[in-house]
Amino acid sequence: MAAPGARSCSLSGLLPAQTSLEYALLDAVTQEEKDSLVYQYLQKVDGWEQDLSVPEFPEGLEWLNTEESISVYKDLCGKVVVLDFFTYCCINCIHLLPDLHALEHTYSDKDGLLIVGVHSAKFPNEKVLDNVKSAILRYNITHPVVNDADASLWQELEVSCWPTLIILGPRGNMLFSLIGEGHREKLLLYTSIALKYYKDRGQIRDNKIGIKLYKDSLPPSPLLFPGKVTVDHVSNRLVIADTGHHRILVVWRNGQIQYSIGGPNPGRKDGMFSESTFNSPQGVAIMDNIIYVADTENHLIRKIDLEAETVSTVAGIGIQGTDKEGGAKGEEQPISSPWDVVFGRSGSEVQRDDILWIAMAGTHQIWAFLLDCGRLPKKNELKKGTCLRFAGSGNEENRNNSYPHKAGFAQPSGLSLASEDPWSCLFVADSESSTVRTVSLKDGAVKHLVGGERDPMNLFAFGDVDGVGINAKLQHPLGVTWDKKRNLLYVADSYNHKIKVVDPKTKNCTTLAGTGDASNVIGSSFTNSTFNEPGGLCIGGNGQLLYVADTNNHQIKVMDLETKTVSVLPVFRSESATVDGPFLAEKQKTLPRLPKSAPGIRLSPVAASPGQTLQFKLRLDLPSGTKLTEGAPSCWFLSAEGNEWLLQGQIPSGEIESISSQPTISLQIPGDCLSLEAVLSISVFLYYCSADSSACMMKGVLFSQPLQITDTQQDYIPPVELKYIF
Repeated sequence: MAAPGARSCSLSGLLPAQTSLEYALLDAVTQEEKDSLVYQYLQKVDGWEQDLSVPEFPEGLEWLNTEESISVYKDLCGKVVVLDFFTYCCINCIHLLPDLHALEHTYSDKDGLLIVGVHSAKFPNEKVLDNVKSAILRYNITHPVVNDADASLWQELEVSCWPTLIILGPRGNMLFSLIGEGHREKLLLYTSIALKYYKDRGQIRDNKIGIKLYKDSLPPSPLLFPGKVTVDHVSNRLVIADTGHHRILVVWRNGQIQYSIGGPNPGRKDGMFSESTFNSPQGVAIMDNIIYVADTENHLIRKIDLEAETVSTVAGIGIQGTDKEGGAKGEEQPISSPWDVVFGRSGSEVQRDDILWIAMAGTHQIWAFLLDCGRLPKKNELKKGTCLRFAGSGNEENRNNSYPHKAGFAQPSGLSLASEDPWSCLFVADSESSTVRTVSLKDGAVKHLVGGERDPMNLFAFGDVDGVGINAKLQHPLGVTWDKKRNLLYVADSYNHKIKVVDPKTKNCTTLAGTGDASNVIGSSFTNSTFNEPGGLCIGGNGQLLYVADTNNHQIKVMDLETKTVSVLPVFRSESATVDGPFLAEKQKTLPRLPKSAPGIRLSPVAASPGQTLQFKLRLDLPSGTKLTEGAPSCWFLSAEGNEWLLQGQIPSGEIESISSQPTISLQIPGDCLSLEAVLSISVFLYYCSADSSACMMKGVLFSQPLQITDTQQDYIPPVELKYIF
């Protein structure tokens, strides 16, 4: 069926009628009155001589979470459809997702309702399908999503901002539009009455749409979209916001987990570690066994006490706030999508960390939470526990101003503190303006450092250009960290997939690491290693190491600033740690014994020095006419008999899910080596069947890799290929 003739295909055609409805709804008192007004409105719109019809989805677009592409006038005929025009970086789009989740829990396609996400990118990086896939996983989007990379549907309908919702009737006829966030009540009202109206007329169909969730095809992982990472400089422990697993990990320097708090599912609960839950946590800050957490999608600041093993809430009320001033006691103060936190000092006489600075992405501001009685610049003495705005008007802008409340930010997402003179400032990664800004700790003045442009309303001045000040270009940076030892600022230039370094004295911004490709290559140097939307970073190892939360690669990368090498931090559990992530089941599996008939292959010796990472690439071939057995645990695992120290801190096993895409196994030589020679054993098990599944078998192979430990640091050790034909 072709799209019917339409009076217009732009949203402006809805405006007069819907505006009249919304004015009438303001005067309605009871729910019955509201329902009746919407029903009457639908009678009017449905009675138009010609439908205001939505265009068909363009051919050739990439679809996610579906078995195949969807047609408005075939598959969606007989449904009330909510089109969500979004871009995954947008905080307002993120705020809308709980409303859509609530709607999906109320009605299903069997009831006649379907939500379709129409991804219309702002940044070039957001047009890439793999990056949209990652966002769908990160935000647990389970409805169909189409990647309209060229925004063709957006342009045809004359959509003007993110997010925009368009509600369609069962003929593809436009009924309502909702622009921006904060319309949950109207969304539920309009969709429920539309379903009733068209059911009364027998026009709703209960056929199911073929849903195939992308997340169901992914293997388990120790980390899932880690957003931020920080270092406890006393113990050298790392604190990782394991955002996709909705938990906080405290790990030792070798990656061994000491504490796992929260997860694997989202929630909002205080109490003992065993019962506490988070919802997509981001920023973390640790001091004296106390961790503060930006619990982003709960709109809370949480406090973790490692000694008492408890979690409590210190700021926020658990629902998104709109207050842009603050000033109430923390647990009574509504806040909105806190994204990062960092300790700081007030103007009190006793010099101590008594302020928690907050990047409040949801209201485009910088806030402060008073950990003790203290004073902010140009403020009177404030009571302990007070939570209030420090800088930013709340308008989404790239506006610098000597008066902090007149400055404007655009989704600030990363903070770092340089308390010493001459800096005495907060560095801010302001993601939507693609800039790095500074906020003076002395008077609150907000100044530009690098990126963006001079027009405060232009939030599209992004790119990937090394340069000075405004001539440098970034793309949606999410993290910053201050290197006090070198007086340099490191930036997670997230959508350029790079780590950049800024000299705040000269405002010179250059690429430190990353090629710009969104991939996962551990190269021989900073410049040929790659990242995928790195979100946070921190300095550790007495200034030698830069830890990077490589978000879409689900890893913590370790950059050695002296040797200029990159490695991956293995994250693994100890027997005493409680780890709730989905990868636990894999770790606890009993590994099979290698069959006696399994061949053994001894590889040529490899020389490596402490701290270097070796990579082993599986290159296995199955017999002709066979395939891996679905659901069977084909796997690899490491052993080192007599030299078990070699495996401390390593990921000891993993699955082999596809012959066409075989895993690469990494092993980092420990810093403390107990022997100069060792043999690493890599055992591989494959379960495979004939093409018609009439016969299945399990085969194994053992690779033995002699290692020679040397003090001579090599620039690059090529990957070892583990080849075998079964």
